[in-house]
Amino acid sequence: MVDTVIIGGGTAGMTAAIYLLRAGKKALILESTALGGQITASARIENFPGLLGVSGVEYADRLAEQVYEFGGMIEPVEVNGAEKTAEGFLVRTTDGDEYEAKSLILATGAAHRHLGVAREEELAGVSYCAVCDGAFYKNKKVAVVGGGNAAVQSALSLAELCESVTLIHRREGFRAEPVLMERMKRVPNITIRTGGVVSGLLGEQKLAGLELQFGEQRETLEVDGLFVAIGQQPNNEPFKALVALDEAGYILAGEDCKTTCEGVFAAGDCRVKQIRQLATAAGDGAVSGLAAGAYLDSLED
Repeated sequence: MVDTVIIGGGTAGMTAAIYLLRAGKKALILESTALGGQITASARIENFPGLLGVSGVEYADRLAEQVYEFGGMIEPVEVNGAEKTAEGFLVRTTDGDEYEAKSLILATGAAHRHLGVAREEELAGVSYCAVCDGAFYKNKKVAVVGGGNAAVQSALSLAELCESVTLIHRREGFRAEPVLMERMKRVPNITIRTGGVVSGLLGEQKLAGLELQFGEQRETLEVDGLFVAIGQQPNNEPFKALVALDEAGYILAGEDCKTTCEGVFAAGDCRVKQIRQLATAAGDGAVSGLAAGAYLDSLED
């Protein structure tokens, strides 16, 4: 049995491990894919304090090195459930393995919903975060797909940098707040296109344009970048019997990272929160690591 099993090896999970390990606790990270999470897809990080120009992969490698430096353990397994026991918690994997821990930190993250068009994950120039990657498209033509607050806010922020922004939404009406819609309509370099979808991506290795479908009508749009803002899907399904989730599937946990189950903490994009960025994930990792450490200490009192 370890002190804490951390499910998820992104920024939040690895930061939590570092705090626990430095406090003398035994922490184990379980990660089903690549360490680092979504940030590994970023070619250059520019919005994390003290790390200018580091790639997402290099950043993730540095974090993992830090975890190992303090004696942490990382196992490449996929978790499919966890339950509370008399001794603590039992974590199960798809391979049939089991891990016991006195506490849990859920840092499972959330995946961006994809358009589902060919070569979406292969072409350079497709992004899911305007805050992260917008600066790379200064004075260029870009498109945003989506109809909610995130899409409109992305279009507004990109319009301050880019030559032109085309917002594409498959419905006629938007889910975004009216105040955001009114603000966007006053921006001269934003064009709104409704009732259409992106049906294809143009370009060899780098995005050069979009194929659009408006009913029976097809057309192409020349762009340098595409920002997809059609929502996220939290990776919390295996834990819905352990902790409370909101209607969208995010873990109910506040700034203290405590869930509805004593001894279980949630950190990063998987929990209910306003801002999901690299810096806030690191902050959650620190908070959850310290909270888990305090919980472990309380068991010894």
